[in-house]
Amino acid sequence: MLQGNDSLLTNCTSGGCGAKIESEGLALLLGGLPSTADERLLVGYKTSDDAAVYKLDENRSLIFTVDFFPPMVNDPKTFGRIAAANALSDVWAMGGRPMLALNLVCFPESMDKKVLADILAGGAEKIAEAGAVLGGGHSIYDKEPKYGLAVTGIVETAKALRNNTPKAGHKLLLTKPLGVGIVMAALRVEMAGARAVRQALASMERLNRAACECMGEYNVSACTDVTGFGLLVHALEMAGDSAGIALYPDALPFIPEAADYANEYLLTAAGQRNRNRAEKAVDVRSLPFAVQELLFDPQTSGGLLIAVSPDEAEELVLRIRNAGDEYAAIIGEITSGKEGVITFR
Repeated sequence: MLQGNDSLLTNCTSGGCGAKIESEGLALLLGGLPSTADERLLVGYKTSDDAAVYKLDENRSLIFTVDFFPPMVNDPKTFGRIAAANALSDVWAMGGRPMLALNLVCFPESMDKKVLADILAGGAEKIAEAGAVLGGGHSIYDKEPKYGLAVTGIVETAKALRNNTPKAGHKLLLTKPLGVGIVMAALRVEMAGARAVRQALASMERLNRAACECMGEYNVSACTDVTGFGLLVHALEMAGDSAGIALYPDALPFIPEAADYANEYLLTAAGQRNRNRAEKAVDVRSLPFAVQELLFDPQTSGGLLIAVSPDEAEELVLRIRNAGDEYAAIIGEITSGKEGVITFR
């Protein structure tokens, strides 16, 4: 157990994807940037998608993404594995395959470098498991430890997925349980049960590779991974201006204890930011408080949110469960948007 100056959690004020800048503030910043005229950039920052997609030739495109954050756990290897899994996920959310990864490191000069070695070792495990290659990276000294990856992937251009192109009538699938942010908040104040922590860590360490490989054989119209903005804000981004989403609150998969912790107000600042953003577009007052918080909860290395043809949804869920994501579930459907951006059934 790391203690004192070498404790990861005592050296940071926030952790995981909960450290992200809120979506509205980010949109304002990005709105001031000049637009690109390069037709080879198929997906850029304008649609808040998971990664950039750049056309390489007639058949293939490159996927570029970067993700890093402060730790949400004290064990360095666990942190490294989670951070790497989270960064790699963006490539799978675009329907692609990771090829090359570079380490991104911020580390306090006063901390033991053995801690950093373990973080990097954990990240390297996940890069290898993803079938990608570690090619190097960049490191700087910082007041707080942070780790992540820049990842390059590849995808058949015709099969590249976007986050905001769902088709009306398609079913909405989620492949991992909600609640990891709430569980980690409870862990910080030593109120999280051992089973809940094990479930949260296993979920965050699990790659989205198998789920991506499963959905590649089905009629998928849109996909994103659920991370720091929580399910509801990511769903709003998926709906965009042309679609709506009807969610099934009773079908949401979540770590059981997370609902109890939510009712005890073991919450995160990022969850409140997500609530402030989502409540401008979605009325959640009919839902139990714990369900509301699960919808707003910032997920670190969360599951894929997949819009798939209704006649294939049940089969895809079964395939993903059999591949190891036991919480995979149909949680809603894409609507025309006439009933509202997001409604509940």
